[in-house]
Amino acid sequence: MSSTPPARRLRLGLPRRVFSQVLLMQVAIAAGVAVLATGLFLAPLSDQLDDQAMRRALSIAQTTAAQPQLADEVENTPPTVGGPVQREAEKIRKATRAEYIVVMDTRGVRWSHTEPAEIGRHVSTDPSDALAGQEVMEIDEGTLGRSARGKVPLRDGDGEIVGAVSVGIAYDSVRALLIHAIPELLAYAGGALAVGALAAWFISRRVQRQTRDLAFSDISGLLAEREAMLHGIREGVVALDRAGRVRLLNDEAQRLLGIGEEAVGRSPDEALGEGRTADVLAGRVTGTDLLTVRGQRVLIANRMPTDDGGAVATLRDRTELEQLGRELDSTRGLIDALRAQDHEHANRMHTLLGLLELEMYDDAVDFVGEVVGDHRATSEQVTEKIEDPLLAALLVGKATVAAERAVALRISDRTRLPDRLVDPRGLVTVVGNLVDNALDAVAGTTHARVEVELRAEGRTVVLRVRDTGPGIPAEQRELVFTEGWSTKRPPAHGKRGIGLSLVRRLAERQGGSATVGEAHGGGAEFTVILPEALAQPDLEPALTVPSAPTSVAKEESR
Repeated sequence: MSSTPPARRLRLGLPRRVFSQVLLMQVAIAAGVAVLATGLFLAPLSDQLDDQAMRRALSIAQTTAAQPQLADEVENTPPTVGGPVQREAEKIRKATRAEYIVVMDTRGVRWSHTEPAEIGRHVSTDPSDALAGQEVMEIDEGTLGRSARGKVPLRDGDGEIVGAVSVGIAYDSVRALLIHAIPELLAYAGGALAVGALAAWFISRRVQRQTRDLAFSDISGLLAEREAMLHGIREGVVALDRAGRVRLLNDEAQRLLGIGEEAVGRSPDEALGEGRTADVLAGRVTGTDLLTVRGQRVLIANRMPTDDGGAVATLRDRTELEQLGRELDSTRGLIDALRAQDHEHANRMHTLLGLLELEMYDDAVDFVGEVVGDHRATSEQVTEKIEDPLLAALLVGKATVAAERAVALRISDRTRLPDRLVDPRGLVTVVGNLVDNALDAVAGTTHARVEVELRAEGRTVVLRVRDTGPGIPAEQRELVFTEGWSTKRPPAHGKRGIGLSLVRRLAERQGGSATVGEAHGGGAEFTVILPEALAQPDLEPALTVPSAPTSVAKEESR
């Protein structure tokens, strides 16, 4: 086999680059427009030159027929070569540079002509219209060839027609004017074409810079890849134009934000409603890895401006990670509580062992009864007032954690809650967040105390959590419910500023409210009102309102 590489065949066709194609098409369009404009200008120019020549011939004929002695000479002298009519006609012809001036009588016999031999002969064209008193303009063939003609009647002093005057302008001169105008016109067209080509080059260069000198096939491939990438990645992408309107929304962004294609062309406030998520997308809140809550989802948003004045925002679903983090916090709290119980249990066992070794049996019995009674009293105190098992178990566990942290967790005497909760898990989320926040607020203070009040007013549940901590300043009482706002250091697993935001969202979703004020004697008092949180007494509790998992909302956010 030969090792000579095959010769490359010449491929004819359009160039591949956008720059080259745009330049070629624009130059072709400019050339086509120039040719069309030249043709459209030449067509009426020829007619215009013909009309000018005929009008000039008519004007010369009118001037000649206006000579007062000409009619008398036609009537009184014979048609001769040296006659006065011939002399007068030749004088005017030379002065006006006409091709010929023919003076004729009423019979159509020439009295003057450029060629003397034609004098006395009948004219070659029909003079009836001029002899009938009409003025004629035409282009016709005659003895001297094709010419632009003007014919007028010749009248005597009384106004009687005694003949006619016919003047001809050589058609070759008219054509010469047209041909003479063509180079100049082509020069203008060429100049216009050159300017158009230069403008096309500049435009094509701009297109080349904007398209990165790519071919149309490359751009088409990039668009296809972009569509596949945008709709295939598991990260929400929202693109906004320079006016702040949504211009692109991939599938994941629609899922995370709970909106559809109808949001395209609208501002974030119109598409999402007022809130932190709209503020982040609109750029009113700046920073990286911004925390926001949309519905039951915890999102991390980043916004990057683009060169055209718009922006691209990316959204990541952090809900599962937040769930794992809250579950880790809950597990650590449970471990701490079990460790505290184990330590306390060991101390009690050592005490009991000492009493038994000292044979102080009565004291040992009293000690065991007191320990068991205290634990039973705490459990019974909770279950007597709160009949829902999930909520009661939560508060018993929180009481153990509070005791380990040297905080007195008290259930208010006004607490009464029947076992008819419509959404027990949602209420557990709310109570768990508020109690954890209160324990954090009073930890390390003297006479630390947290009080929980839960009561039913018809089908409405009213929750109040009071603490003896430093309280919340009046100017920050709305900020504490803002997503991402917190005064405490973030935990190891991520960010703070979620819990109280979810508490308010859960309350508002059920038509209720969540507020904070100042507790009696100092500290903070959180109040949550949940309308229709209890089922009718004769109905079984049903989960009619979807709730976020308990672990998602356990975030300290004071």
